[in-house]
Amino acid sequence: MRQTFAVWALAFAASCAPVQPVDTITRAATTSALPPMQGFADTSPVRVTRSNAEMAQDFLDLTFRLESGRTISTMTRFEGPLTVRVLGSAAPTLATDLDVLLSRLRQEADLDIRPTQSSDASITIQAIPQRTLQRAVPKAACFVVPRVRDWDEYMASRSSGRVDWSTLTQREHAAIFVPADAAPQEIRDCLHEELAQVLGPLNDLYRLPDSVFNDDNIHAVLTGFDMLMLRVTYAPELRSGMTRAQVASVLPAILARLNPRGGSGGTASFPDTSRDWIRAMETALTEGSSPATRRAAAARAVRIGQTLGWTGPREGFAYYAMGRLEVGNDSRAALAAFEAADRIYRASQATQIHSAHIAVQKAAFALSAGDAMTTIELADLAIPLAREHQNAALLATLMMFKAEALELQGGSVAAEALRLDSLPWARYGFGSDDNVRARLAEVRGLRPF
Repeated sequence: MRQTFAVWALAFAASCAPVQPVDTITRAATTSALPPMQGFADTSPVRVTRSNAEMAQDFLDLTFRLESGRTISTMTRFEGPLTVRVLGSAAPTLATDLDVLLSRLRQEADLDIRPTQSSDASITIQAIPQRTLQRAVPKAACFVVPRVRDWDEYMASRSSGRVDWSTLTQREHAAIFVPADAAPQEIRDCLHEELAQVLGPLNDLYRLPDSVFNDDNIHAVLTGFDMLMLRVTYAPELRSGMTRAQVASVLPAILARLNPRGGSGGTASFPDTSRDWIRAMETALTEGSSPATRRAAAARAVRIGQTLGWTGPREGFAYYAMGRLEVGNDSRAALAAFEAADRIYRASQATQIHSAHIAVQKAAFALSAGDAMTTIELADLAIPLAREHQNAALLATLMMFKAEALELQGGSVAAEALRLDSLPWARYGFGSDDNVRARLAEVRGLRPF
């Protein structure tokens, strides 16, 4: 389930996940005074770089546990060709983005998956007004449930065990519910994460640096790792009903065949993410608690990670959350937390896009201090990463920061040209003209006059 959290820079969200219900941005108008929105090509933004031994454990932990921590006794998947239909008043961009995604799934995950108009589709994607969706599952932007074909069927069975993923023996039908009235990028991100999870892994792992199956929501679209996990899920050696031990026994050979560069030997062992840490992060990221309580929860997550000796994505994300919650409360503490997160993220090639998110926060401090050069340097390093990882909202915001820094240096013509170049990305990332103009004004308001 995707949840929206109130923070200064990019509105970010916990990742979507297949949920049992226990466990508003306005769509761009069809006519606009701003330039047409810009989308992305059909490309994979992140290649697989980790060892097969490491990814074998990832696959088992993703497949045989739910996000709540409950274990799943047997693997389930769809058997046979897959079909996808769309219902509801969907944004015009949904069809285009879905076509791109299905093409990638066929090419990169080797799935036999096609669009259909049949009511007996394997997967239904239904666009629902955001208020209606959140009345059913508070704070959710999108979610997926098994054994239902549309919203009415879901509403009739949402309190029953019918929509409990742990009771499945095989996947036959499922429905994904996305907001009809969100920004195009938010809808696309929902499509990627929800469709991946309805097809494959049901869990999210905070330790993953290169996947949408991570509640940090850093990756906007499916990565090479995600596509590999789906290829493994539908490998002919596997089938619904296999136990963890049975899957583990054939997994090394499957990965060696599908990803020969990952090697065929060795073992990997990673400490589980403790439930105490997860609860602390959930408190920190979710509205409802007081600001002081949320800041304390973020600090607690940092301490837990330090005590357990974690490094990498989990440690960086805890500092990232701490920094965002300190913005407006203690600017020195916020900047120190962002610097800590940045050092952690920059230590690995797998977390460079994470550092691009930090660049937005650091650029806000630099611009408000009148430091044009630092703002430009931060933007120049992060802009290619945002483009490569297909995050239009992040890309547009970085371009806006650089434009304001150029303005500080007296380059009004260059600044205005860059602002204009940012607008097609901003329309895709933020939706309506009003939202785009609000982001422009927000960034401009940081520049000292």
